[in-house]
Amino acid sequence: MYDCHVHSNFSGDSDMPAEEACDYAVKSGFEGVAFTDHFDYDFPGCTDFYMLDFDKHTVFMDRLKDEYAGRLNVIKGIEVGIQPHVIEETLKKLSGYSYDFIIGAVHIIGGGDPYTEEFYLGKTKQAAYSGYLQEIVYMVENFCEYDVLGHIDFISRKNNYDDSTLRYYDHSDLFDTIFKKLISEGKGIEVNTGTYREKANGIPASRFDKNIIRRYRELGGEIVCLGSDAHKTGHIGYKFDYFTNILSEAGFRYTTHFEKRKPVFDRI
Repeated sequence: MYDCHVHSNFSGDSDMPAEEACDYAVKSGFEGVAFTDHFDYDFPGCTDFYMLDFDKHTVFMDRLKDEYAGRLNVIKGIEVGIQPHVIEETLKKLSGYSYDFIIGAVHIIGGGDPYTEEFYLGKTKQAAYSGYLQEIVYMVENFCEYDVLGHIDFISRKNNYDDSTLRYYDHSDLFDTIFKKLISEGKGIEVNTGTYREKANGIPASRFDKNIIRRYRELGGEIVCLGSDAHKTGHIGYKFDYFTNILSEAGFRYTTHFEKRKPVFDRI
């Protein structure tokens, strides 16, 4: 089992040492962990917060790979946040470095941050969620330097709608556009289990709509990664058994991790 989405203290929003994550993963029986630290160029309101130090990150992760060789497969990854106006600068930055795995993600929608209450003011759930998926459509049609689309359900995390679940049938045209593009380009999707952790103050998490992953499979999708989006050790591998069963029920026989930007299929 691989956790393909873990953040170390190279990410602005995590203080977990990568060695601590590795030790936890070894004790928990994982074969590998992908460190996918944030790089979000021009993130509104905190320009430097998600600006990864590529040189230090590369040297450190290469050393970590060697240190844990034979005990844990350390995957050197990165999570790239895309907005329409940052694509050119992002590609320039990535061109000078070599990674095993790149997650492409949308964290900002029309210049607004969906982790803030202000983003949802005056927006219906349908409008907010459609706007988010439209940003993903733009990303997959205009940005190529990634392997897997991260947390397609990111929009459901922080809002206060009575029902925050993102459902396939509410946005089927947008989902199909995204999935068909991913499949045609040989790219995959991530099932991000971190989206389904309990929210602050005991608020129940969103529910996962199984129709999303079923439709991806129906259209021919084969590449699917499991990622916890862990920022602390206790979240590594969160609910992986549950979501592995969901993938199996949807027709998947393998999960995927990446090495040197190539998919490696791990039997469920």
